[in-house]
Amino acid sequence: MVDPLLKPRPALAGLLVAGRHGRPDGPPGVTLREHTHLALASVMARRGEAEALDALVRNAYGFDLPQTPRLAGGSMPDGRSMSFIWAGPRQWLVAAEGIAELERELVAALGRRAVIADQSDGRCLIGMSGSFARHVLAKGAAIDLDPRVFKPGDVAITQAAHVNMHLWQLDDRPSYEISVFRSLAASFWSWLCASAAEFGYEVVAEG
Repeated sequence: MVDPLLKPRPALAGLLVAGRHGRPDGPPGVTLREHTHLALASVMARRGEAEALDALVRNAYGFDLPQTPRLAGGSMPDGRSMSFIWAGPRQWLVAAEGIAELERELVAALGRRAVIADQSDGRCLIGMSGSFARHVLAKGAAIDLDPRVFKPGDVAITQAAHVNMHLWQLDDRPSYEISVFRSLAASFWSWLCASAAEFGYEVVAEG
């Protein structure tokens, strides 16, 4: 019998309550979810291997590594998806769906040129969208989120509510993805929900 204490738990287990919250009238201004089915890994180019790593990624996945605070990637022909999100000079966070062993795949494809580490259990990845999503983030994020400045595909490493976060925008809705360290996920989630309450927010639980 498998010990239930060893069963993987989402970072927000016991905190994320599906349904409508905050302001009760009108459509929800924000939708929140914890992405529990995405795999995460960090990739860092080895010294002197940045150009070679870029070539390997291009050959393996069909896109160039972002060298500025941007993301690159998306759906692949086999139905899987993978994005490389800029995380600093010669560093990226990889988010993937449909890849059971992301670290192993990346090591096989890129390991000669990069240092790769699984991050799936060390991070909490929150999806946020809706007409007031930008307003919620602006309450705490120390960056300019004006759509003329921060656009789809843009990435930022910043803070909100004294919590470091890795933020990227997916589309004009706007939709954002937010990565925080698992140990700080509960604190960040509490701030996020409190900030979204005035607009009414919907929490979606992934099955």
